[in-house]
Amino acid sequence: MQVLKALSALLCYPEQPLRDAIGEITLLLKVEPALDAASIAALGQLTRSLATEDLFDLQAAYVDLFDRGRRLSLHLFEHVHGESRDRGQAMVDLAQVYERGGLLLADGELPDYLPTFIEFASTRPDAEALSLLGEIAPILTSMHEGTAARAPSYAAVFAALLHIAGHTAADVPLAEPVDDLAALDAAWEETTVQFGPGEDIAGCGPDRLRQRLRAAGRDARAAV
Repeated sequence: MQVLKALSALLCYPEQPLRDAIGEITLLLKVEPALDAASIAALGQLTRSLATEDLFDLQAAYVDLFDRGRRLSLHLFEHVHGESRDRGQAMVDLAQVYERGGLLLADGELPDYLPTFIEFASTRPDAEALSLLGEIAPILTSMHEGTAARAPSYAAVFAALLHIAGHTAADVPLAEPVDDLAALDAAWEETTVQFGPGEDIAGCGPDRLRQRLRAAGRDARAAV
């Protein structure tokens, strides 16, 4: 799904290569059948901003929005694991999922970075891509709510991702913050899953990620 690759790019740190690609991204979004007219119009505010505003101002606003706290972190496992000791293993597992699917990470690139996850989903068959998006819908909803007032143009990206996944921000429960590490460990014990030799990317890999998200999400809600 090329639209996911475009939306992934829009969530990346604004740099000149992104600005250079805005024209192509805008055209792709305008003809994307998975997006409705309202989504396309809302996304147009962001693409115009990225194309015309001062790059340093865009970068400062991006850092202020996404890098100042866990609530709007673009790293999935900030929302799922917090500071749990299981976060490192989850990173390894997710990187292996990407590798088996043909996506190799650059040196220093964290696998739970949301744009990377969305880019990976864009390379999968449509049904699998939609399922992966659905599994992070609570995080997308939380991100949409958190950006709606502060940065509506970025909120449009999260709304578009939810729309493609068949959700709206109103019908998905918010992801709760992960603070109770003991309870989080208990959830992991409830959901023991592991990669085995010979398991393929279309089966066990995404399934393990889905089970991890579900286990952490269940526990976080119970701990509140």
